[in-house]
Amino acid sequence: MYTKTITLNNGVVIPQLGLGTWFIDDAVVADAVKAATQIGYRHIDTAQAYGNERGVGEGVRTCGVPREELFVVSKVAAEHKTYEQAKNEEQICGYGHVSVF
Repeated sequence: MYTKTITLNNGVVIPQLGLGTWFIDDAVVADAVKAATQIGYRHIDTAQAYGNERGVGEGVRTCGVPREELFVVSKVAAEHKTYEQAKNEEQICGYGHVSVF
């Protein structure tokens, strides 16, 4: 299992290898997240523009890996300019929290 990490300037540690979910349909992305975590992935990348955040959230919640062991990255649409708008997006996905927006 590949376990290398990168430490960001603020001390946050991020797994170097991540599952990118662009072009994975929302209806099947939960299975992709679960399969990836079963083989060792702990970094999951998504974005509002991908249209699959609901499924990514389902995969994160049901993969069997404790949420605190997963690093979830998401990007919100440019028109979401406030913290409240970003937090609302996080709630829609059901991740518990997003590691990096």
